[in-house]
Amino acid sequence: MNVAGYAVEPGRTAVGVLVGAAGLLFLAQPITGPIDVGGVPIQPALASPVVLAAGLALGTVVFYRQGYALFAAAHAVFAVSLVGFVGGIALGSDRLLVVGVAALVGGAGWLVTIQRRAS
Repeated sequence: MNVAGYAVEPGRTAVGVLVGAAGLLFLAQPITGPIDVGGVPIQPALASPVVLAAGLALGTVVFYRQGYALFAAAHAVFAVSLVGFVGGIALGSDRLLVVGVAALVGGAGWLVTIQRRAS
């Protein structure tokens, strides 16, 4: 798709919108306070990592389908780690927190190793 002479890829645009929305939710916290969603007050800063995890998960699919396996892997690693952190905190589960940390540390090390081998 072209917009004003620039090529716009819908998948990457959706990822960027989700990641940007996560940042805006985080920054909106002091300004808005709790927001009612279905009658339940939710802090925007608490919704931010959930939206970011969704953006990272979508980025995994988008980049893999476009042939960028390393970018897809990076998005997957950080999506899994963020889901582990958010789920661990939300559910009070130490196991999910450990999964999040292990995914972050192990995945980052794996990505660095792959990149070094490729160059």
